[in-house]
Amino acid sequence: MSTTLDDRTIGTAAPAAERLRNSMAAMRVSFTWFGTRKTLTPVQKALAARSFGAQGDFLSAGKKLIDTRHPRFKAVTGVRNRCVAFWKSVSLPYPEDGIRLVRQDALEMVDRQMSTFRADLEEAVTQLDAHFAELQAAARIRLDELYCDRDYPASLAGLFAVTWDYPSLEVPQYLAQLNPTRYEEECRRVAARFDEAVAMAEQMFLDELAHLVTHLTERLSGTVDGSPKIFRDSALGNLREFFERFRTLNVRSNAQLDQLVEQCQRVIEGVEPRQLRDNQVLRRQVATNLSTVASVLDGLLVDRPRRRILRTAR
Repeated sequence: MSTTLDDRTIGTAAPAAERLRNSMAAMRVSFTWFGTRKTLTPVQKALAARSFGAQGDFLSAGKKLIDTRHPRFKAVTGVRNRCVAFWKSVSLPYPEDGIRLVRQDALEMVDRQMSTFRADLEEAVTQLDAHFAELQAAARIRLDELYCDRDYPASLAGLFAVTWDYPSLEVPQYLAQLNPTRYEEECRRVAARFDEAVAMAEQMFLDELAHLVTHLTERLSGTVDGSPKIFRDSALGNLREFFERFRTLNVRSNAQLDQLVEQCQRVIEGVEPRQLRDNQVLRRQVATNLSTVASVLDGLLVDRPRRRILRTAR
């Protein structure tokens, strides 16, 4: 059975930021991606400007190198989208670009799944490369005088990739010997970042729960031309998926949020989509109970403005 962060040996008495720091690992995901758009050269801008009677120096323009609507290209981007969606589903935000926090006891599973996405991407790129000459020929016709052979590689192999690593977020111990003052400063900075990570996780859960509850309530209580709105199974399924993610990743930083999630679970416990379509009394009852939760969530979102996110200097 999955456990929440504070169910482990780190102890429930520790502050949420400390539990987060002791239970999670930083994960960074990066993509190498072939650029499908290119800025026009000065000569090409001047050529494009003629049709508008404009001067090329005052025109900003680019060209699309290949048709990104092609099924093979969409398959490639589809792998990237699934990869990012998975990464976000098993992690919490962290106040540094490109990094999220993953449970340490889930790293093996995450690594396996990311390896699967990498293999899927390689296969999708191979399939796309088989159609690259066709896409390039189509671009030659569409771009006409703006077409340039030098814009296109001989092959797409190696131009798409996904990589991931697990960088350390802790202050290196050797700094304590080299510069104790700087070491203390860095320790405070890292601690502040984990405090911010807790706030970001809390905000993420609040936003997501509010959206799901509001959507489901609107579907259940709204009408179109006097008839109940169409209710899809996913509206209920998405909420139950949220409960599982919350149970797995929750840092127990907000008792009121914990209570609201439990209240939502009780409202839809044992309820199936078919019952909500067929039983109007049950439908109204669930909608009313969820509306109560939604009103409290709205108050929490208003009372808790988004905290400033710390960024590394660039």
